[in-house]
Amino acid sequence: QVLPVESGGGLAQPGGSLRLSCAASERTGSRYSMGWFRQAPGKERQFVAAISTLGFTKHYVDSVRGRFTISRDNARNTVYLQMNDLNPEDTAVYYCAVNVQPFGAAPTTADYWGHGIQVTVSS
Repeated sequence: QVLPVESGGGLAQPGGSLRLSCAASERTGSRYSMGWFRQAPGKERQFVAAISTLGFTKHYVDSVRGRFTISRDNARNTVYLQMNDLNPEDTAVYYCAVNVQPFGAAPTTADYWGHGIQVTVSS
């Protein structure tokens, strides 16, 4: 069973950076696409970024493109989200997603989810 676990969230100032990590269970490796979604208070869950099984293809929502970078280390069964130039609109609970579907510019769901981690951007 795939059990993604997020880490690295917390509080950042506007313009600051945070790096999220998501470690999946063993054998995930390069079997699945992986990604990140987020949900702000009172809003629906939103796709943020996705990465293909070998990391060659990446997709981002327009609001984070150029500021966020998704990457993965298949040897460690881990996906990362480097978040730079954060702004208050990035405040949300961020969820790691494994086997995002449909893989592309606008995934809507995934087969496996982490429990979520809070990211707060505030001065």
